[in-house]
Amino acid sequence: MLGILIRFLAALVLVFATWNPSGWSFVHWLLSSLPNVTAGLVFAGVVLVIGWFLFLHATLESLGLFGIILALAFFGTLTWLVFDLGWLSAGQEVLNYAVLVVAAAILAVGMAWSHIWRRLSGRVEVEDDHQ
Repeated sequence: MLGILIRFLAALVLVFATWNPSGWSFVHWLLSSLPNVTAGLVFAGVVLVIGWFLFLHATLESLGLFGIILALAFFGTLTWLVFDLGWLSAGQEVLNYAVLVVAAAILAVGMAWSHIWRRLSGRVEVEDDHQ
């Protein structure tokens, strides 16, 4: 369970570091720096691209397109239910944060799916060698 939580926190950092409504994100930094691009900005961008590649590749490999659609449906309807029950108010900023958390949750499930599957089914997945 701790591994899934760590993956979720890492996904949250990745998603929120890329863009968030607070104004403190890579996208905001990039837009405010243009046309003066610095080495730090490019380095941060490369680190984010590596992070996105790792998370997206793992998510696509473990869940597949249909699994991603199901995860999106699950977390999307869960978010709708949370708003419908009145646990969150439907403001634009709250909705932005909810979408970011859902994106991080889908990435975290994709990164941890083999562990989740092993716990649910008792079966171990062995990945084919891609040579």
